Amino acid sequence: MNFETEAIRTQLDNALHREHSVPLFLTSSFTFADAEEARAMFNDEIQGSIYSRYSNPNTDEFVTKLCRLEKAEDGIATASGMSAMFTSMVGLLSSGDHILASRALFGSTHQLLTKFFPKWGIEHTYFNLHRPEKWESLIQPNTKMIFIETPSNPGLDIVDLEVLGQLAEKHNLILNVDNCFATPYLQNPIEYGAHLVTHSATKYIDGQGRTLGGAIVGKKELIEEVRAFARNSGPALSPFNAWLLSKSLETLSIRMEKHCQNALEIARYLENHDELEQVKYPFLESHPQYELARKQMRLGGGVVTFVVKGGLERATSFLDNLKMLSLTANLGDTRSTVTHPASTTHRKLTEDERAKVGIAPALVRISVGLENVNDILADIEQALQASKNKKPNGRISHITDR
Repeated sequence: MNFETEAIRTQLDNALHREHSVPLFLTSSFTFADAEEARAMFNDEIQGSIYSRYSNPNTDEFVTKLCRLEKAEDGIATASGMSAMFTSMVGLLSSGDHILASRALFGSTHQLLTKFFPKWGIEHTYFNLHRPEKWESLIQPNTKMIFIETPSNPGLDIVDLEVLGQLAEKHNLILNVDNCFATPYLQNPIEYGAHLVTHSATKYIDGQGRTLGGAIVGKKELIEEVRAFARNSGPALSPFNAWLLSKSLETLSIRMEKHCQNALEIARYLENHDELEQVKYPFLESHPQYELARKQMRLGGGVVTFVVKGGLERATSFLDNLKMLSLTANLGDTRSTVTHPASTTHRKLTEDERAKVGIAPALVRISVGLENVNDILADIEQALQASKNKKPNGRISHITDR
């Protein structure tokens, strides 16, 4: 079946009441027909639900659906996107192993590699994604995994999946791709040789800013190792959140079409704006990796970034003068959201580290929502003019002194 049909029609078999919409299974555990069935299930001789930390019908449906959309053999769900990133690495790596990673990573992923993994003897090396001819020289005898995100957060840099897939195959490495910004509707890294695909389902997969969730899908033999780690360490997705996320996948294609349509129109409008510089969007012809983005992605995604002329003070004034766009660190929402990466999501990177991945002090990231595009543009435009004229902000505060 085609993507949209798979997303809608992949669901659990009807239960006793022949329900059309899959019910919630809000239970911590499941019963067994007899002692022998319990023994066999715990020994993996037969399949079935044991305990919701291990699996749950709602979680199983979500994972099955996502695997089909990502063309993956198997998968697991986790409580958040970062638990998926962490579990996909720690479930397969040991002390003494080495990760080769793109320098352009989400702030929390960067923290894992630089602050926490060294405590356990897991090393890393960053590569410059603009110098693919140098990547192979950075592979070490103890390298076990390549980890990337493409497009990157927030720089919207594109990493060549085909080249990395070939390197991974040549050197027997695990290629692990964070596909959060693209979603399986816009990009399927497994088609280019990825062995694992990780998601923060909190973003576009949910799409409405309601819940947290994560997922890891990929090669069955790798997922089995990751699942064993997850079952014992416990980053389980709740049945209710799994139910929400499975329902959300039914509308992923139509939502992503609109996100991308709005984002491209906004990027084109802003590209030559007198008050902005370095407007970036993967499907703008001015993007340095435009051709690669068109090769790997069906559409350009829902995120646009730009640098406000006038530096940090002007960028801060712009943010404060927005009246409709939500000032929040989340993205992938039906509502357009805006954030300042240097002071929020990537604040723990040094100034030099931010500069190396293109996070300027006045960089603004907009996750373009599903509102009418003219209303989004009107809010951006009035905030730019207000910040230029140094007008006080018009945002209503919901915080009161008590």
